[in-house]
Formats: sequence, structure tokens, C-alpha cells
Amino acid sequence: MRIATWNVNSITARLPRLLAWLESSGTDVLCLQEAKVAAEQFPVEQLRELGYEAAVHATGRWNGVAVISRVGLEDVVKGLPGGPVYEGVEEPRAVSATCGPVRIWSVYVPNGREVDHAHYAYKLQWFEALRAAVAGDVAGGRPFAVLGDYNVAPTDDDVYDVAAFEGLTHVTPAERAALAALREEGLTDVVPRPLKYEHPYTYWDYRQLCFPKNRGMRIDLVYGNEAFSTAVKDAYVDREERKGKGASDHAPVVVDLDV
Repeated sequence: MRIATWNVNSITARLPRLLAWLESSGTDVLCLQEAKVAAEQFPVEQLRELGYEAAVHATGRWNGVAVISRVGLEDVVKGLPGGPVYEGVEEPRAVSATCGPVRIWSVYVPNGREVDHAHYAYKLQWFEALRAAVAGDVAGGRPFAVLGDYNVAPTDDDVYDVAAFEGLTHVTPAERAALAALREEGLTDVVPRPLKYEHPYTYWDYRQLCFPKNRGMRIDLVYGNEAFSTAVKDAYVDREERKGKGASDHAPVVVDLDV
């Protein structure tokens, strides 16, 4: 079974690449983030033509998540139970579903913006709500994983130069502590193998030639319970999808399971 996560940074802008990638990659389940469309605008019909169903939680602003599956889609939950609101809005940042033998969450963690910004406090609150919400699924016995854009680099090795992020979000002790608390629920960081360079980054800014210079970050993560992580046979970052015209600033993270 092949499962992937990908922040596409607008499914409308990335649709031709997405459809071609699904056909060529053999992916069974895709967790997608930053759809940037309303649910009724999501390309359900185009995906159905390829044999995929979609569970979509999106409102047409800057967020939006989905689980796309060709191996079944059941027990869908849209939203983060008990999650915080930001400026009075419950943002569409989480959706979960059972896909064949595996239970999956697709998450798009708030960015945080700046350490002294209200969005940073919201990010930490969102992490705590996520930790509480997934606890039951972690302990359920079946393979379970939370995949998505976490907007946190777990370690200093997960950014190209930690000194460049001094005083900025994505690397602060509080954010990393929130990640650690999530792992302590019984989840393992499934680290993809690097296909090029030493570290498997998943995001490169569009500016300043960050991708050609490999000034990246590993912020798209796969956190699986024991039944999931012990079934992993391979994991890698598909850097090819970060290349060329019309690419997202994130690359897909692909995980192969024997379940």
C-alpha cells in the first residue's frame, strides 16, 4: 500500500501535475493540504475518473485539506474535534478517514507567523487539540498515521541552516515540544530516506533560488503508531515534483507499507 502527503499550494494551480502524479506514482492514498478552494470546487470528478474518492474539508480560503483514496473511504471526520478557532473562525485544517486497513489523518498545522503573534499561540493550542484528538486512534491497534504539513522542523538537522531561523517560528522550543508531546501519545516520526543530498527536505521557498541551492526544511511529516511504523518498507521525498514550471513549494512524501 502506498500512502503519501503533499501540500499542493492550490489544487487549482496544481491539478494537471496532481493527476499525472497520481497516475504515474501508483499512490493508493494521498493526504493533501492547502487546497485553497471551496469544497464544491474540489476536482472530485477528475479524481473519480482515475478511480479515487475524496474526503474534503475546505472553505475556499487559504487552507483546506483532503484525503484521496482508491482503496476505500469510510468513517470520515471533518475538522479537529475540540480544536481552537482563530479570529472567530474554525479553519479547515484536519480531515480523517479509514482507507482499507489504515486510519489516516491529513493535517495542515497553522503557520504561526511570528513568535509574538496571536497565530503562534493559536498554533500551540491547535497542536494540543490534535494530540488529544488522535489519542484514541493511536491506541486502536490498527495502522494509524497523522500526515501533513506540520509547519515545524523537528530537529536542527531538518533545516538547511538553523542560524538563519534564529528568533523565527518553525524551530522554537515550544513548537518542538508540541511535536514531542504528540509523539509521546505513541507515534513515530517516519523519516524518509534522502534521494539526493544528506537530508530529506520537503519544502523549499520559491524565493532566492532555494530549491536549486537546497535551502530547504523538513516540515511535511508522517507520524505513525506502532502498527503503521513497523509496516513501513520504504519512505522517500519525491523531489522531482518540486522541479519545473508550476510546481508547489512542497514535494510529496511517499510511504510504502506492507499491510
